[in-house]
Amino acid sequence: MTPTLHSKVTKPIQTVGIIAKTRLQKASAAVCDLADWLAARGIDIIVEINTARIINREGIATCTRDNLPTAADLILVLGGDGTLLGVAGCVARTTSDVPVLAVNFGSLGFLTEITLPELYQSLESVLAGTAGIDERQMLRSKVIRNNETVADRIVLNDVVLTKAALSNIIDFAITFGDQFVMRSRADGLIISSPTGSTAYNLAAGGPIVHPTIDALLVTPIAPHTLTNRPIVIPTTTPIRVVPSLGGPHQAAYVSFDGQFGFELTSDDNITVERASRPLRVVRSESRSYFAVLREKLKWGER
Repeated sequence: MTPTLHSKVTKPIQTVGIIAKTRLQKASAAVCDLADWLAARGIDIIVEINTARIINREGIATCTRDNLPTAADLILVLGGDGTLLGVAGCVARTTSDVPVLAVNFGSLGFLTEITLPELYQSLESVLAGTAGIDERQMLRSKVIRNNETVADRIVLNDVVLTKAALSNIIDFAITFGDQFVMRSRADGLIISSPTGSTAYNLAAGGPIVHPTIDALLVTPIAPHTLTNRPIVIPTTTPIRVVPSLGGPHQAAYVSFDGQFGFELTSDDNITVERASRPLRVVRSESRSYFAVLREKLKWGER
């Protein structure tokens, strides 16, 4: 499915799931106020079990984070981008297309672009069926070792391959379908979605790509040659990366959205392709994507 910025919340909202950043005590009052506001409108709530521990309120239904996508018609995330990335992974592991309304309690909050003062206005729009939805492309990545799948993850931002702290630089062979792309000698490699283009990819010198573009971004981390540049490729074919770890002082790791990772072995095959379903995120009514770039990243300032 090609990402779009023009869908709406069409399913009636009967149950709202709420999850806050772990140990985010200042979210306690917000969750309690939300519970009262939703109850006054006949909406049920279900609170993620760790979030329920910080609000000190009895009689509220709870469930685990993994079960939240199938228990609610809307997920309300209170926290930063990391909290949203964790929820995105949970949604991806189900068949649910539940929309997510993310409210920024963090410092930057590029993905969680809705602010706390905008929360109730955004909720009103969702309940009325007029809220806009961003359908953000997600990526599916597998790690194949000795013909066995040792990892199969879906990410919103990126798959990152990095060398260990004391390791020499790593040689990565990159293939697009049956076409050899390049051999990159670098500290690492970032394969990101357009949504992830403003995350680690941007810090490593990669391009900003609008989230509606159907593409994969491949960005070397500190490459050992001036000619090794980021590349944007279509999602028509999976990309495959094989690290060469022949020396005694070479070690590399893979991480998925910064939420999960492990050490690689030589000749592991890491494949990345577009996931079958996007993440549906409630869009801020008060600012465009470019306004978020200007506000959060000071993009275009002189």
